[in-house]
Order: sequence, then structure tokens, then C-alpha cells
Amino acid sequence: MKVALFVHCFFPEHFYGTETYTLELARNLQALGHDVTVVTAVFPGEPRHPALVTRYVHDGVPVVAFDKNHLPHRSVRETYWHEDMRAPLRAVLRELDCDVVHVTHLINHTAVLVEEAKALGLPVVATLTDFFGFCYTNKLEAADGTLCAGPDALRVNCIACHLKAHAAASHAGAAARRWTAPALLPWTARALRLAAALRLPWRPDLRAAVEALAERPATLARAYARYDAMIAPTQFLRDAYVRNGFAPERLHLSRFGVDIDRAAKPARDPAAPLVVGYAGQIAPHKGVELLVGAARTLAPGCVRLKIHGPETQDPAYMQRLRALAGPETEFLGTFAPERMAEIMRGLDLLAIPSTWYENSPLVLLYALATHTPVVVADVQGLTEFVTPGRNGWSFARGDGAALAALLGRLAAEPARVRAASATTAYERTTRTMAAEVAELYARVTARR
Repeated sequence: MKVALFVHCFFPEHFYGTETYTLELARNLQALGHDVTVVTAVFPGEPRHPALVTRYVHDGVPVVAFDKNHLPHRSVRETYWHEDMRAPLRAVLRELDCDVVHVTHLINHTAVLVEEAKALGLPVVATLTDFFGFCYTNKLEAADGTLCAGPDALRVNCIACHLKAHAAASHAGAAARRWTAPALLPWTARALRLAAALRLPWRPDLRAAVEALAERPATLARAYARYDAMIAPTQFLRDAYVRNGFAPERLHLSRFGVDIDRAAKPARDPAAPLVVGYAGQIAPHKGVELLVGAARTLAPGCVRLKIHGPETQDPAYMQRLRALAGPETEFLGTFAPERMAEIMRGLDLLAIPSTWYENSPLVLLYALATHTPVVVADVQGLTEFVTPGRNGWSFARGDGAALAALLGRLAAEPARVRAASATTAYERTTRTMAAEVAELYARVTARR
């Protein structure tokens, strides 16, 4: 079977969860005898390629890349429906002549991809790796920092998120910052929504943005209704899409798989301090500041904190972390993916203190597979993998004091934490995952 895997960005420049899932799925589908091509994109602002479409091979997988520097989106609408991408997408789909299209993220391609694939009579499958289908920020986090259930009836909460992001941008003026201050933001969003509904004469660019945000959920709902099947890697993500009006009969639960050395952890000196690790993006929504701050409050010498992640992702945030950190914290930068088992072997605990709705991050599965217990924020996309006291513990999302108290209790009982390694495991592999996906392809192509 010929498969086209569409992802928003890809190796070697991008190597986080969705990209890794796409690569592992491609490689395993190849091993199962399928002909696979990844179709990805270069974000506007990244190093420019000489042409809109370029080709390369990564780890034995053929890759087609659209350089969005040549076709950048110019409006809010074009972040989810980019009409200028229609002809290039159609050309690539015809060239690949595939049997099935599998979308692992629509960013950069946008929902135009689904329409073009269906116009060619192709079955289309999606893996839902975040909340893009109904959330403007993809994170289900409201403008005030609380967790969000999805767009409200008038999309005022989506408008507020856009205004907050606009005000935070370096080009935003003082006036924009004033009328998007936290106390005024909900009222500003309502006023702009009303003005757009009444077609009042005001800034055309701002009115177009508000109208596009209001129309986004319905536009994407129509596009997603054309998927033949959608894969959700967690029950929480599946339920979130169902609650927001997506058809449950086309939403299939299929967890991610990971390949890693699953050898037992080496014995540790019982008197050694607890080693707590973090691996991932260094960004506010990942809650790294909570973890560094919590470790700082503990008695000297009871924990060591190892932070792995790109220090240049958000320089201002990184500066805050360094100012907050004490001598127990090390910032160790990124590491090659093949070192994951080695990194996990050196930890007693992996912390995932995210403030947003995580959705089965691969680093969680790597930790469990290497018998590394976890400490996670109590959001369902994390906690559905955790049995308290057996393979991990949880704390109230965003509550640094609760995280500090939990780490303090665990640091006082390092033997208990290390004993949990024996009851921590995750057996699902990428080959099992890919075989399930291939079975889904067979079903949707048979219906065709």
C-alpha cells in the first residue's frame, strides 16, 4: 500500500513528539511492506529553501517538504484554511499516487489538504496529537491560564486567546497592551465580537481576524467530518473531541508505542539523594518554572534536578529559570534521541509538570518503559497512565507548593521511590502501533 504521511514539520530540524511519532510510524510501515512518503513543511522564518517544494531522505524515509517562506499565511484564516496551498497540495498528491493519506498534523498544510485528498477520491486518516481541530491555540488553555473545554457559543474565548497572543508580540503597541490587560481582555473580546456581528465600520484587518476566529471551529468541523477515521492516543483526547461535536464512531483509541532498552534500572546507593529529571521543551506551558522553584524550596542535598531541553527556545524564560534555580539544579541542554535510555537510567523520577492538557507525551512513555516512575500534573492526558504509588504520583496542575510538598515527601523516602521502578513498565512498541494503523488503512480502503 502507498501511504502519504502529512505532518507540520519534521526531522532533522524538528524532533518532538508528533515528528517522532510520524517517523516511527513511517519506518515501521516500511518494515511491514508499505511504500511510505512523509510530506512536511518549513515554517515561515526558518532558513529558506530555494524552491517551494524540495525533497530529501531521512533515516530511509522519502520526504517532500513545502517551504512556507514561499507561501506564508497572511491572516488568521490562513492558519487553518490556506487557499494558496491548494494547487501545490494537489500536485504532490497526484505525484505520490497514494492509496491512503494519513495526517498527523494539519498546521502548514491546513484543512485544504483534506478537501483536496477527498476530491481525488482518497481515504484520509488522522492521528489527533493535540486539540487543533477545535482550539485556536491547540492547547485548550484559556487566556486567563485556566483549562478550557473548547470554543464557547460566540467564540469569545478564542478571540481572547488571539488578542492575548497579539499583545505579547514584540510589534504590539502600548494601546494594544492596555486594552488586552487581564482585567479588560474578556470585555475587549466581547466588544470586538459584537462589532464584527453588527458589521460596524472599524479596522478591516481586526474585523477579518475576529470573523475568522468565529468561523474556525465550524470550518474545521466540516473538514474533520470528511476523515474516514481518526486515531486518538488517549481516552481523554478522544472524549474532548466527542464533547466538541466530533463523531465518536470515527474516533479510534490507539495508544502510541515506543522502542527503547527496557532493561531494569541499576542499583543505587540508598543514601544518594533522589535524582529528578525533566526532558522536553523549555517553555512556560511545560511548567519547568514550577519544578525548578519546587526543588529550590527543599532541604539542601535531598534532591538533584536535571533539566534537559533547548536553552534557546525562549531565552527570556530560560533566564528566569537560571535566576530561580539553586545548586541542586543542572541545565544540561538537549541530547540525541538514541541517548534516551541512558538519560532515564540516571533518574529516579521523571517530572512532567505541564500546565496545559498534555496528550500522552512520548517522554512519559519512555520513562514508564525504562522503569522510571513519574511525577505529573493532574491532567487526564497524563494521569490515565499513572497508578498512584505504583508507577508515579500526581499533583495539582500549576500548584508549585503542591509539587514542592510532593517532592519533599518522596525525597524523604527514596527507597520507596526506587522500589516503584519494579512496578513501572510500558510494553507497547512502535511495531504494534504501526500494525494497528495498517489494519485501519485496510478497513478504510476496503470501504472505498
